Amino acid sequence: MQNREQIALRVSLVSILVNLLLTAAKLAAGLLARSGAMVSDAVHSASDVCSTLVVMVGVRLSAKASDREHPYGHERLECVAAILLSVFLLLTGLFIGWRGVVSIAGGAVPAAPGLPALGAAILSIAVKEAMFWYTRRRARQTDSDALMADAWHHRSDALSSVGALLGIAGARLGFPILDPLASVVICIFIGKAAADIFLDAVNKMIDRSCSEETEQAIRACVLAHGDVSGVDLLLTREFGSRIYAELEISVDGDLSLRQAHAVAERVHNDVEAAFPKVKHIMIHVNPT
Repeated sequence: MQNREQIALRVSLVSILVNLLLTAAKLAAGLLARSGAMVSDAVHSASDVCSTLVVMVGVRLSAKASDREHPYGHERLECVAAILLSVFLLLTGLFIGWRGVVSIAGGAVPAAPGLPALGAAILSIAVKEAMFWYTRRRARQTDSDALMADAWHHRSDALSSVGALLGIAGARLGFPILDPLASVVICIFIGKAAADIFLDAVNKMIDRSCSEETEQAIRACVLAHGDVSGVDLLLTREFGSRIYAELEISVDGDLSLRQAHAVAERVHNDVEAAFPKVKHIMIHVNPT
């Protein structure tokens, strides 16, 4: 079975190839059809290539084994990659929005875009939406924050193409101002996606606890052991895409040190086996 890094890198290579082909197609269609919205959309697809390269570097670095300087591993580098990706995405959105605002403020009414721009927009929507579902499925399979951020980058590209399609269609129907206006709408969609990616990555960088559902599931797993009479404390923190936990359990105070240690060892192994995202759980035993 392929490991997490191999899957993520393969998805990233597919993403780069698709984006390069789409960028060329949309840029050609935008120039031939005189569509500013489609040229802006082509720029967005080109930015996806840079962001995917960031994902590839982040995934590879985060997979490095623990060392003396980084005893807890390098998983947070995926969060760094996601933050960088959100910045790329925001800058791309601002550039696209600025082009649209300048065109509108200049007062020059652009010519109605040609038919190739419509075809390119429809192709982009179909391809980028398919890439979103493909990348998101692989991100969930590998628990990769950076890959999930790239999936939403694909979705933002699909949404921007929807905006471009509406703008181009409106311009061809006699409302040419809608073409640059579509660029402004695209900017808003991209900005929202960038903010969501940034906030999710930052939350995982500051030791946010796991969800209540996850903590309840861990408690249930621990209490399933007959030798454990209670869970006195459970602390969890997200470390990139992994989880660290601290646990205090109550056991019979008459057990020997060796027996109590054996109970803690079984709980430790069972929790890590039942919850693959848990990289390590530290257990303290309290006597009842």
